[in-house]
Amino acid sequence: MNPEVFREYDIRGVVGTDLTDAFVERLSRAVGVYWIERGVKRVSLGMDARMSSPGFKEILRKGICASGIEVIDLGMVPTPVMYFSLFRLDVHGGIEVTGSHNPADNNGFKIALGKTTIYGDEIQKIRAIMEEGRTVNGMAASTTCDIMPEYVADIISRIEPGARKLKLVVDPGNGVGGAPAMAICHALGMEVRGICLEPDGRFPNHHPDPTTAEGLAMLKEEVLKQGADLGIGLDGDADRLGVIDARGNTVYGDMITAILAKEILRTRRGEKIIGEVKCSKAFFDEVKKAGGIAIMGKVGHSPMKARLHEERAALAGEMSGHIFFSDRWYGFDDGLYAAARLIEVLSRTNDPQAVFDSLPKVENTPEIRIECPDRIKFEAVERFKAYARGRYEDCVDIDGVRFTRGDTWGLVRPSNTQPVIVLRFEARDQADLRAIEADTRGRLQEIVRDLEQGA
Repeated sequence: MNPEVFREYDIRGVVGTDLTDAFVERLSRAVGVYWIERGVKRVSLGMDARMSSPGFKEILRKGICASGIEVIDLGMVPTPVMYFSLFRLDVHGGIEVTGSHNPADNNGFKIALGKTTIYGDEIQKIRAIMEEGRTVNGMAASTTCDIMPEYVADIISRIEPGARKLKLVVDPGNGVGGAPAMAICHALGMEVRGICLEPDGRFPNHHPDPTTAEGLAMLKEEVLKQGADLGIGLDGDADRLGVIDARGNTVYGDMITAILAKEILRTRRGEKIIGEVKCSKAFFDEVKKAGGIAIMGKVGHSPMKARLHEERAALAGEMSGHIFFSDRWYGFDDGLYAAARLIEVLSRTNDPQAVFDSLPKVENTPEIRIECPDRIKFEAVERFKAYARGRYEDCVDIDGVRFTRGDTWGLVRPSNTQPVIVLRFEARDQADLRAIEADTRGRLQEIVRDLEQGA
């Protein structure tokens, strides 16, 4: 068993190598023990569209039932629909089989206890149960539930669009978000065209990641071709949102969250709004300017959900497009609901593009992922942190290290889901941006080389 599949927010690995049928069977029994020890009697179970997901879901269903826990099988649904079931069904936890935005040969498992996902040490407890070989025996039944119509209806009931009929393009990347996204947009009275709608776990058109240029290229092309007001991109399990504006520009999750925050703060000044270490400085500035309390937190859907509830914040958002509303929603990350709230904002204005044009103009990079083996990535970031502290005015180390000089900042952090180190940079002009990126990449390459050579 590869211990590296037990990551910070979920369990994830390569199908056939890390994740085999035997592994999933052991996982089903270990999760059964974990849940039983915490009083869980009934859970929901969903899956994404990956080729391995139906088989893995069936193994989980049988193993969880054999542990004495009843299973409500939701079928193929977005991850937010599994989260929705935690609030609307009589269940005490849940699990979604999903590789999220990872390549087609990957898969994984997002696990919930109560009404939220587990992470960190709790995931390691499941690993320990598997390693110990502990099981609990029982016999419980499984039933099926088509909760998707209730989920779509709930979103529609909470949105009050304005008079403007927006022209939209939706691209779920052949993931599981296409059908509900189209239903929501049509019900809200919008003109909508969909591309890559058919769920297909081979992802034949493009990688299902709406934070990358490759993942948004088809959406951008179609928005410009159609003269659309907005392009909505979703990742493979539809818990993340990517946006293309009418000019073909990518709008990252931090600035989408800034737009949504300003709408909340327009009538409720003083609300807390949470971002994370990858978010633009402009995000935090915009929240403060609109009368909100801006908070910087750790990256990750589970830590962000926990921080949202801890702070009793109205909204939280990540640069990667995970957006969490406690305002008029349940507090979990949901690309479909976030898209509906953005449509609500834009449909209430005569010039939707002006909403995007009014955002501060800064030069920044997308999320940059540098391949680095899991065994050295954390040490590499620690060594870079020491370097940054001696070179920059201010360093924030709540998640990797974010280092600042004036209006220029950079970020180096180890990914908790992939064998990569994540970088991001921002400055007022291209010269400063290129300089900080070059300096960071150069020093990081030296550190990684030294670690690989055992220095």
